[in-house]
Amino acid sequence: MEKTRETLQVRNEAALLVNVTFPDSRVTAADSLDELEALARSAGAVITGRVVQNRRSPHPASYIGHGKALQIAQYVKQSGVDVVLFDNDLSPAQIRHLEETVACKVLDRSELILDIFASRAQTHEARLQVELAQLEYTYPRLTRMWTHLDSVVGAASGAAGAVGGIGARGPGEKQLEIDRRLVKKRIGNLRNQIAQIDRRKERQVRSRRDHFTVCLVGYTNAGKSSLLNCLTGSDAYVEDKLFATLDTKTARWNLAGDLYVLLSDTVGFVRNLPHHLVASFRATLEEAIHADLLLHVVDVSSPHAELQFQAAHAVLQEIGCDGKDILLVFNKLDKPGAPAQCDALLALYPQALAVSARTGAGLDRLIQAVTHRVTGQILRLRVVCLAADGRIPSFLHAHGTVLAQTCADSTIIYDARLGRNQLPALHRLQPLACDVLAP
Repeated sequence: MEKTRETLQVRNEAALLVNVTFPDSRVTAADSLDELEALARSAGAVITGRVVQNRRSPHPASYIGHGKALQIAQYVKQSGVDVVLFDNDLSPAQIRHLEETVACKVLDRSELILDIFASRAQTHEARLQVELAQLEYTYPRLTRMWTHLDSVVGAASGAAGAVGGIGARGPGEKQLEIDRRLVKKRIGNLRNQIAQIDRRKERQVRSRRDHFTVCLVGYTNAGKSSLLNCLTGSDAYVEDKLFATLDTKTARWNLAGDLYVLLSDTVGFVRNLPHHLVASFRATLEEAIHADLLLHVVDVSSPHAELQFQAAHAVLQEIGCDGKDILLVFNKLDKPGAPAQCDALLALYPQALAVSARTGAGLDRLIQAVTHRVTGQILRLRVVCLAADGRIPSFLHAHGTVLAQTCADSTIIYDARLGRNQLPALHRLQPLACDVLAP
C-alpha cells in the first residue's frame, strides 16, 4: 500500500463516497449518499466524488467486486483521494482487500460515525464511552491495519528497541499480539469505569423519582437541543449538523402555575447506528430508559422523516424503551415544504403534535399535552402530615394547588388539588392520611 492506515480520522482528508444498493434497500442510493456526505462533512472530510453500484448481494472478498474496486483505485490515483468511505458495514477481510486494491485508507459507515463521536465527546464520561466503542469495533480489525504491526520483538529479533533481554530466546512476540493484548486490557478497564458510571447514573436518575421526568429522543439533527432551549431557557449547544452534541443536559421545564418537570436532551440516533456505540452509550441513554415520558422529535422538513422515525424507534426498542409513554413531536414546521409533509405524516400519526422550536408555533399544545400526562385527572384531596415534615407541603405546592391548610396539634391538614398520576409520588412521602374528596 502506498498510503498506510495509521488513523481512523478523516478530518481535512479528500474523501470518495461509495454506496452499494441491494434489491431490498429502503433508501435510494442518492438519499443514502446524501446522508453519508453529511456525516463525512461533520467529521471534517472534503468530498471529491461519489460511486454507486447495484448488486444482488455483497461480494465476499471486496463487497463491491474486483472490477469496481479497480475503477475506484484508478480514481483514487488520479484525484489524490485520501480515504474511501463506504455507506455500508464491511468485514475486516473486505477492508484489508479493498485497501490493498485502491492503495488508500478505507472506512465503513460505522467507523465514520465513531470518528464523529470521538471528535464531539466533551465530558470524561462521553470520552470513555466513545473509546470503548472504538476499541471494540477496531479489535478484530487490527491485522495489517498499521504498518508497525509486522515488527517482531524479542532477543532473537535483533530489532532496535526490542522487548526482551538476556535469557529471552525464540522469535519473540509479534507486535500485533502485543497490541491485541493491550487493547483487550484497555477494553476491560474501560468497561469497569463505565460500569461505575452506570451505577452512579442509575442513582442519579433514581434520586429524581419524586419529579416527573421527560426526555427528548429522536434522529440526529431533528432539533432536540433547540426545543430544549426554547422550552426551558437553557443554552444547550445548537448547530445545524449531525451529532452536534453527545452529552445529556437536564433542565427544569415550567408547565403551568407551580407545575414543572425535568426535561433532558440525549444523543441523537441515526440509521444503522453501530451496536457497540449503543451499548457503550447506555449510561448516557439512562435518562431515556428511566424517563416517565419520551418526546420523540422528528424533523418534519426532511423528505425521509418517516424513515428517520422508524430508525430512531428501532434504537429505542434496542435499549428497552418501546413500552414507554411516547409523544410524537413533528419539529421544524417553519421550514420550506414542511407543512405539506406534516399534513401527510399527521394522517399516519394523528396523535402527533406539530411544532417549531424556532418560531414557537404549536408549543402551547405541546405544553398542554405534557401537562395532561403529568397530572392526569385532577382530584380534590385531604392530606394530613406532621408539622415538622416539610416534604409533603413542598410537593403539594410544586405539583398541585393548595386551597387551604389547618393546623391541629402537631399536624397540618391540607385541602389541595393534585393530578391522579402524581398520587404514587405523594404516597411515597408517607403522609399520615390522604383521602380523595372529589374528582
